[in-house]
Amino acid sequence: MTCPSLLSRPVAVTDLAGGALALARSDRTLGQFARFVMVGGFSSAVYALLFWLLHDLGGVQANVIGSALSSMLANEMHRRLTFHAGERVSWFTAQWEGGALAIAGMVATSLALSWFNATVADPAVIAELAVIALVTGTIGTLRFLALRWVFRPQSA
Repeated sequence: MTCPSLLSRPVAVTDLAGGALALARSDRTLGQFARFVMVGGFSSAVYALLFWLLHDLGGVQANVIGSALSSMLANEMHRRLTFHAGERVSWFTAQWEGGALAIAGMVATSLALSWFNATVADPAVIAELAVIALVTGTIGTLRFLALRWVFRPQSA
């Protein structure tokens, strides 16, 4: 007798919803990472909107302003949602420690954007956003690891 493959087994919507709910509540690495990606996606959309709206100020200036505002939002969402640290980490601490990590990312994206603008004549906004997305994806992974440490539960 053979066991049916997991791939051939129909997946019920309740299976998916239950799994997603368990992941959303989990404080294990995978649950935190899933929430980190969702918060990052949301704050990246806010950043992209701000970058586009402020682009007439200049690409680097729009990057700095968009990064600062979307990072403050992301730090608060990571504190409360991603790492469930709202009770043990203050808003100020989250902004200070998470902000230091965001500044490192902002410097990296600003340098990449400056280099790109110096090498490509009159780049499209979408091309600039693509450069920023590549740098941000790399830094995001490092930021997740650092924030796990920043927002970790303190032992008694």
